[in-house]
Amino acid sequence: MFRTDLKILATILVAASLIAHSHAAGRKGSMESPDFTKGDPIPEGATHDWTLGATGARGWMYSKNLTTMEARQIMVTEVAEDSPADGVLEVGDVILGVGGEPFSYDARTEFGKALTAAETEVGGGNLVVTRWRKGQAEKVVVEIPVLGTYSATAPFDCPKSKRIFEEGCEALAEKMKSSDYRENPIVRSLNAMALLSSGEAKYNSLIRREVEWAEDFSAESFATWYYGYVMIFLAEYKLATGSNSGMDGLRRIALEAANGQSNVGSWGHRFAEPDGRAPGYGMMNAPGVPLTTGLILAREAGVDGPEMDLAIERSLKMMRFYVDKGSVPYGDHAPWIQTHDDNGKNGMSAVMFSLVDEADKAEYFSRMSLASHGNERDTGHTGNFWNMTWAMPGVVRSGPNASGAWMKEFGSWYFDLARGWDGTFRHQGPPNMKPDRSNGWDASGSFLLAYAMPLKQLYLTGKHPTKVPQLSAEEARSIIMDGRGWNNIDRSSIYEKLQIEMLVEGLGSWSPVVRNRSAMALVKHTGEVPINVILNMLNSPDLHSSYGACEALAMLGAEASDAVPDLIKALDRDDLWLRVQAAEALTAIGEQAMEALPKLLQMLAQGPTEDDPRNMQQRYLSFTVFGKMLKNSIEDVDKDLLREAIVAGLQNQDGRSRGSIGGVYNKLSYDEIEPILPAILESVVVRAPSGMMFADGIRLSGLDLLAKHKIEEGIPLCVDVMDIGRWGAGNRIPRCLNILTKYGRAAKSEILRLKEIIKQLEGGRQAKQSAPVVEQITKAIEKIESSKDRVRLKSLK
Repeated sequence: MFRTDLKILATILVAASLIAHSHAAGRKGSMESPDFTKGDPIPEGATHDWTLGATGARGWMYSKNLTTMEARQIMVTEVAEDSPADGVLEVGDVILGVGGEPFSYDARTEFGKALTAAETEVGGGNLVVTRWRKGQAEKVVVEIPVLGTYSATAPFDCPKSKRIFEEGCEALAEKMKSSDYRENPIVRSLNAMALLSSGEAKYNSLIRREVEWAEDFSAESFATWYYGYVMIFLAEYKLATGSNSGMDGLRRIALEAANGQSNVGSWGHRFAEPDGRAPGYGMMNAPGVPLTTGLILAREAGVDGPEMDLAIERSLKMMRFYVDKGSVPYGDHAPWIQTHDDNGKNGMSAVMFSLVDEADKAEYFSRMSLASHGNERDTGHTGNFWNMTWAMPGVVRSGPNASGAWMKEFGSWYFDLARGWDGTFRHQGPPNMKPDRSNGWDASGSFLLAYAMPLKQLYLTGKHPTKVPQLSAEEARSIIMDGRGWNNIDRSSIYEKLQIEMLVEGLGSWSPVVRNRSAMALVKHTGEVPINVILNMLNSPDLHSSYGACEALAMLGAEASDAVPDLIKALDRDDLWLRVQAAEALTAIGEQAMEALPKLLQMLAQGPTEDDPRNMQQRYLSFTVFGKMLKNSIEDVDKDLLREAIVAGLQNQDGRSRGSIGGVYNKLSYDEIEPILPAILESVVVRAPSGMMFADGIRLSGLDLLAKHKIEEGIPLCVDVMDIGRWGAGNRIPRCLNILTKYGRAAKSEILRLKEIIKQLEGGRQAKQSAPVVEQITKAIEKIESSKDRVRLKSLK
């Protein structure tokens, strides 16, 4: 079970309150936002306005750094005819406050909370707003429906949630009946699942129509994004109804997805290339985890085959790595530790692991989802659609107390603000994000599925019983508190105001984010950090404490030199991530930790193991050893150990890991590097199977080295690696050409191939855009043809 850390969290709450007030006070009279009461216009190009809940109005408010914390006014931009706001508000009105008080800390949050309060029996549906119009400010009342109060376990045992869901489904069904209903496949699948999750027969005809659409669905562009959600919908339909309608389409889509997985278990914007690599700049987990969930549900629905099992297990293997380390990141990157979720991928993973009964993994990702609220939840890469869609499915795996705590902290006001007066939801998006790729999307299905959790009609909404331990109210509240103390305007000062004892306690938190924030704040107490206490944590059997100790020691750097012997001992601990973090701490300490280098090189030379099939230890040690410890010098390094580490590291799946090795090449003499030139040549010929965004780095470093030593086999590879049709060619081509010209006259053998590339570019559809590349190639040809350098080539044969 996770630690509660109530003491540190209570202190954070107090500090957060004090800082919020001090920031508000400091802004009085110096607000950067426009003052509409003085005639200031909405800034040019600032088009993002917000649904103002059940009022039927929309309004614009100032935002900065992905927050509306500095907004104190709302300019009304739209009022729906016959809505509650019609006749009370009009376009151009300015809302200055709610409940008789001016906005004091965040107009959007305050308005959302006022909506929630007005919808209670006590509020009586009377939303009191301070309206400014034509120079006059007055209190007016917008009468909205009374829906009741969210329960302590909302949406469970919650009449308000039930009513919102039922009315929302009816409104969504009316919208879907329209001949104008046109939505992208993700939205369309979520909307259909919302109706399916109701279990109501009255929606059957609409749902069957959507099944017919989904069964025939196919796509090439963004197929991986769409297929996951379409597949989940078709599988859920089969599992909910027992009907075989849609099964042919489900089987086709599932097998396409399974066979389209990369050879390391990932997906990119499109399905894998024929060589098994993810296309473009590589893998993305935002479509990849829903695809895996879709495959799991498709298998449950009856689609079987070895390719299904292989794809599911490879993907699960990748995602298991992130447990206890951070959030699931964008792609094949390091665990994300800035926030408790990275645009919903932890929520996705909580659902996915719950469906395969891996309770410990689902538990971790569910807790991370619960701790993600406020500004953490309000943002996301190219929008926050995924962050909101997967929030409740992830949180609810930890039980009704978890969902109720999350709703009380954030979801209630956010959901009520997003819910339009007709009961549907429009994607609100993060403040001042450009571009928001989900702008204008219908988010009705996304939000309604959150309210559908108590019905448990779908696997997505809990039909498959979770084995995740259910949180008590106190435990849920504690995890909520772990998520406080951060926003995009002020990311650190709340932790920096904590006492050293509290920060040390934070190093032992279950949350990687709290550990990281505590470590960053702790090291600012120069000369006061209790090294002995941190060393005790490092040697503790509690891994969370050991992780946190390593982070603090790494941030202390040279000040932590006394920890070197204990950190070297930690390199032999059973836990992979502890070994990695101990190595990072040793690297950060610097020269005083160089005695650890032989041990680290030996660890780098080790191959994959059953516990570490993707050799993640080697990957992260490459970053620390090659990228940092050996960055400036390899003097006095055992060259045999170094060569073994290089050859092994060049076999790592990750392109970025391989790329970190290239910096060592030019520090070795020809005699020192000659024995491993075949391995270096092979790393140029064969791209890494993962980390595609960075996979060209080691290839270019290898080409440069081969040219430096005039290795004959490097000449044709300079043209091969250009690969003009693959992502990243704009960076590769000029570097490959520059390296090729270093061979002088010996490169003439490639001129014919270069001229063929020019013909290909000039005859292609994008000939105009290719003109700069054609010019680069032409100049390289001219340089080679005019070269008088006679180069004596060496061959590896």
